[in-house]
Amino acid sequence: MPFSLRRRAAIAALSLFSLATLAPATHAQDKAAIKVGISVGNAEKIFEVVKKVAARDGLDVQVVVFNDYQLPNAALAAGDLDANAFQHQPFLDNQIKARGYDIVPVGLTITAPLGFYSRKVKSAQELPEGASVGIQNDPSNGNRALLLLQSAGLLTLKPEAVKNNTATPLDVTANPRKLKLVPLDAAQLPRSLDDLTIASINNDYAEKAGLSFVRDAVIKESPQGPYANLIAVRRADKDKPWAKKLVAAYQSAEVRRFIETTFKGALIPAF
Repeated sequence: MPFSLRRRAAIAALSLFSLATLAPATHAQDKAAIKVGISVGNAEKIFEVVKKVAARDGLDVQVVVFNDYQLPNAALAAGDLDANAFQHQPFLDNQIKARGYDIVPVGLTITAPLGFYSRKVKSAQELPEGASVGIQNDPSNGNRALLLLQSAGLLTLKPEAVKNNTATPLDVTANPRKLKLVPLDAAQLPRSLDDLTIASINNDYAEKAGLSFVRDAVIKESPQGPYANLIAVRRADKDKPWAKKLVAAYQSAEVRRFIETTFKGALIPAF
């Protein structure tokens, strides 16, 4: 074979090889299996249904359960997860500001109204002077707990802290019952309930501790507000086909019915 023909044949073979090696990479953008980080508790029940719906669309959703709110975004940013579904926008905003994560929301899931729980009193009006009040020590949920205390008429916060959703115990301007605010890790609050008069507990941790928002919460957050939970991914993945399939599976009519019939107002579809 003349040299020029041999060269053309080699180039053609190389081109075919390049196309063959590129094709799987392009196809890999639409993953058949993904890892999704969720928090312990109710999310586990919901994702059993999400997984079934997603499987019908060819997507295998593998769930990774976390018991600490600080870990799922770190795992997502590090590439150990493809997505997570455990947080609301104010929490994500705070984590991005503090840690520089390049993580974005791609769809809403549920609203989990926050509640204060107690083994000692049955209403906010029964709180004695000097009562110990547990709140979350992370900025987002701590702010949320303080806003709920203010809405119950138990204390007053600086207006700018309320406006900016940045309230901390240092922003309390009036505390007529001399409540003792005790910031703790969110996962620690249910275990500390016997030592506190009252405690703010996120819905998933409350459920794990055998507490019902509808039945047991003595102060209840309105389900309307900025605290709808969301599915988050790395920015580079936000338009990937698998991300759209995950959101569609969660926001399906089947998952909506499951949430509404199972949790009866303790969790509310946000889609």
